[in-house]
Formats: sequence, structure tokens, C-alpha cells
Amino acid sequence: MERLQSHRDFVTVLKRRRKAGGKDIVVHYLVPDDHHDDDDRTVHRRLGLAVSKSVGHAVTRNTVKRRFRVLARAHEDLLPAHCDIVLRAKPSAATASFASLDQQIAKAFATVAHKVAEA
Repeated sequence: MERLQSHRDFVTVLKRRRKAGGKDIVVHYLVPDDHHDDDDRTVHRRLGLAVSKSVGHAVTRNTVKRRFRVLARAHEDLLPAHCDIVLRAKPSAATASFASLDQQIAKAFATVAHKVAEA
């Protein structure tokens, strides 16, 4: 999974207001209209992380980001082949267990896949 790096990409995903979430996370997503899974075999998923200072000090924020990266890689197969994802941490993510975050991300990614399939 590649990374969302430019501010423009983050803003584009966040302004679309498509999201799924859990108790400790919010998953904002964007699936480009010009990609179709049937005619293109390449996979192009990008991940961005948004962990604000309200989550905690730098060490805490970095721990949350590391957890998000590991869990996103573990569950990326649930997502559509072409999508941009921004994982936003709520302040409660700092104290959430790894297992809890794992369940929430798996459920949120499955919800994203379901919503995209319906559209």
C-alpha cells in the first residue's frame, strides 16, 4: 500500500465526506471514477494517516500511527483495488488495545468495500 503524501490528496479524500468508522477511528475514503476492476489488473491503494495532538504527545501519536500502518497492511485486501484511504484517529485511539483497533479497522474496511460495491 502506497502513502498519500501531498496535502492536496488528503484534502480531496477528506472533502468527499465518504466515511466509515468505529469507536476509536474514522476511515475516510475515495474511489476514483475512472478505474474499473474488470479492465485493469493493477492494484493502486494509498493510505494517509491523520493523528492530531488531541490523541497525545509525540510518542503516543507515533505509536498510534505505527499500529494503523500495520493494521492497514494486514487488512488492505478487503479494500477495492483502486482507492485512497485516510485513517483518522480519535483521542480514544491512544488507549485502545491493538486487538480492538484490529477489529475496528477490519470492520471499517469491509464497510468501505460494501459501500463501494453498492455504488
